[in-house]
Parts: sequence; structure tokens; C-alpha cells
Amino acid sequence: MGVGIWGIGSYVPENRVTNDDLAERMETSDEWIKSRTGIEARHLADESQDTSDIAYEAARKALQNAQVEATDIDLILVATVTPDQPFPTVANMLQHRLGATKAASMDVSAACAGFMYALITGSQFIQTNVYKHVLIVGVEKLSKIINWEDRTTAVLFGDGAGAVVLGPVTEGNGVLSFELGSDGSGGKHLSQQGDHIQMNGREVFKFAVRQMGESAVNVIEKAGLTKEDVDFLIPHQANIRIMEAARERLDLPEEKMSKTIHLYGNTSAASIPLSLDYELKQGKIKDGDVVVMVGFGGGLTWGAIALRWGK
Repeated sequence: MGVGIWGIGSYVPENRVTNDDLAERMETSDEWIKSRTGIEARHLADESQDTSDIAYEAARKALQNAQVEATDIDLILVATVTPDQPFPTVANMLQHRLGATKAASMDVSAACAGFMYALITGSQFIQTNVYKHVLIVGVEKLSKIINWEDRTTAVLFGDGAGAVVLGPVTEGNGVLSFELGSDGSGGKHLSQQGDHIQMNGREVFKFAVRQMGESAVNVIEKAGLTKEDVDFLIPHQANIRIMEAARERLDLPEEKMSKTIHLYGNTSAASIPLSLDYELKQGKIKDGDVVVMVGFGGGLTWGAIALRWGK
């Protein structure tokens, strides 16, 4: 039995903030941001919306898309570093709000690699026949930990959520291989200090360029596949130059890599599921396609998955 994605949903707050909007409040420009990151806009939640509210919207859509009732969910895993509060967890709050009365729940914290960690953790419960339906949510309200006086980080991040429902699929479909990793010695390069994100951009860039490519190649090899077998790449949407380095490592043409960074900015744990939902809606991913998803984040952490799309 395989483990795959039965349904997916995503959500971003209505408030869309362009680079030009940011240029009105800090010393920056559309050209400066776009040329260095690929970001053109991001969505920011207002004070009436917290992380659990954003998560709920994506989770509700994923359940609907999967045609699974909330009462059928056995486990909820929420990947986030911006919970409403330390406890109860976002997963706890979501379990109650969705009416998922039999679900266990917990948050997973691995920064931008969080969705990979949660997805792989959730899949193990299904593969071992402990649970049948697992809801995974990657969600962030990064706007509440951004230092708006620091233009090097303030221009990068956005708010949003993506959710998937995992379930058993036909053997040969679903997750084919995965890799998780961490290097705590690099935590100082990307962390939350006090109330705000702090980042050593140069060091994070070097790490990400190396690790994204390596992890993508590793999961392809673990699955017994070659680069030529990959139909689509969904990298964490952090920086267009980092994403391009991963694409080039796999010798993929541009049209085979997801690019949503211009729409949403860096949404941390929400980045990969947001992109997956977007590309499915664009018709870029079809049944039988081999999809590689790869992310990296603060910690430092990383994770990658190779899966064959379809039930």
C-alpha cells in the first residue's frame, strides 16, 4: 500500500501588498526586490486573523477536495513557527473548529521545512496501518514576527496556508522516497531573536543552494529513478536564484518547476503546499507524474519527497 494525497486546499489573506507598496514605507524599490528575490507581492493578514484562522480556511478546502468528512480524520499535524500562542496548539484549535472529533493533533516546528516534516511524519502513521486519514497543514502568519525596520527581511515574507489530506493509495503511487535532515550548528544564521526574524542572507543562500539540489537528487536516487523521470519540481519558494540552482541540478526545463514566489513571497511552511495547489489548478501536474518537493528552513532543517501523483 502506498500513501498519497487525496485532496488539497490553500488560502492567502485578501490584503495583497506589492513591492511598490513597501517602497512607500521603507527604503527599497520594486526593481531591487524583484531582481534579488523574484518576489513581486505578498499577502498579509490583518489583526483580526491569526494563524489558526488562516489554517482553517485551507484545511476546510482540502477536506472538501478530498471528499473526506472532518469526523473521518485520525490525525492533524500543523507545521508552523507562528502559532496563535504556545498552547493550545494550532492543531488543537483546528481539530475543534473543524469538528474532527476523533483526531489526535499536534504542531510540528521545522520552519520552512515544516511541511516536509509533517507530511513525512503523517505518512508513516498510514503506512503502518495505525491511521487511515491524516490532515497536514503548513501555515504561517509571518507578518507578526517581521521587523518592518529591517528591509533585508521585511520584503521577503508573506502569510498563507496550504493543506493536504493523506490517505492510502494504490501501490506504486504516492510517496516513493523521502529525506529529512538538520544541522543545528547553522541555527544562528536564520532564527527568531526576541520578537523578530533575523537572517544572515549570505550564509543561508550558500546552504540552501547546496542542500536543495543534494536533497532533490537523493530522493530521486532512493526511489530508483533518474533525473529524466522527474515530471515536476516544487521547491520551497524562498528566492528565485536558489530555486533555479535546484532546477539546474536536476537538468529540468523552466516549465517543469513551480514558481509562485512572485505571487506570495516566502510563506515558510505554507510555501510548498500553496505551490502544489496552484500548479494543480494550472493543470501542470497529472496522474502518474513524478513530483519532487524540496524545502529548507531555519534550524537549519531540510526535507525532500519524491512522489507519484494519483490514487
